[in-house]
Amino acid sequence: MGILSWIVLGLVAGAIARWVMPGKGPRGILVTMVIGIIGAFLGGFIGTALGMGSVDGFDLRSLFLSVIGAVGLLLGYRALASRDPG
Repeated sequence: MGILSWIVLGLVAGAIARWVMPGKGPRGILVTMVIGIIGAFLGGFIGTALGMGSVDGFDLRSLFLSVIGAVGLLLGYRALASRDPG
């Protein structure tokens, strides 16, 4: 998959993840895109490890795995952000 496809998939996956998990979290289209792209890598790794396939093209399975990865990143971000520093 080319870099433009990763950016588009990341933007879509990040936007869907933000829609699924509204509330406090990182804001902005660039942050959403980065979360989506990293989520695509994370989702592809998890999908490959579980035998579900990998994120190697722009299809519904890849989008699903990318969104799952992005939601996981948002959950992790919120868990770390909600910790009391004291």
